[in-house]
Amino acid sequence: MKYSHKLSDAVHILAYVDIFQNDGDLSSNRIARSIESNPSLVRRLMSALVKAGLLVTQPGVAAPSLSKPTAKISLLEVYNAVEDDRNLLHVDEKTNPDCPVGANIQAALNDAYAKVQAQAEKSMAEITLDQIVDDIQVRRLNTSSK
Repeated sequence: MKYSHKLSDAVHILAYVDIFQNDGDLSSNRIARSIESNPSLVRRLMSALVKAGLLVTQPGVAAPSLSKPTAKISLLEVYNAVEDDRNLLHVDEKTNPDCPVGANIQAALNDAYAKVQAQAEKSMAEITLDQIVDDIQVRRLNTSSK
């Protein structure tokens, strides 16, 4: 099973832009080194974040900026901006319809997964980029003081 890192990488990009907005190289190459990915992935994610209204960029200028304060950007907004398949959990569509479990498991799981999805989205809506950036900064300070 392949896991998507788009949300993690997109939050990483936004946090990087916020933290280094005044004193850092904000090029896709530099951000890609921080993520340990490639610049084209960073540019694709940045494009999605721009399209969602979370990031502002100018062609030919390596100076992206957040479109609004970090306290106004929720994890759910970032998730919706970058994830193509917004379902966290997926039902196996290939089951035996002649089996009593196989014939009914998909509908039962779809109902259960819909509840999980709703709760996850509610939680993501309550988490802001500001909280994540603050956590990063605290961890940076704790690491540097050791």
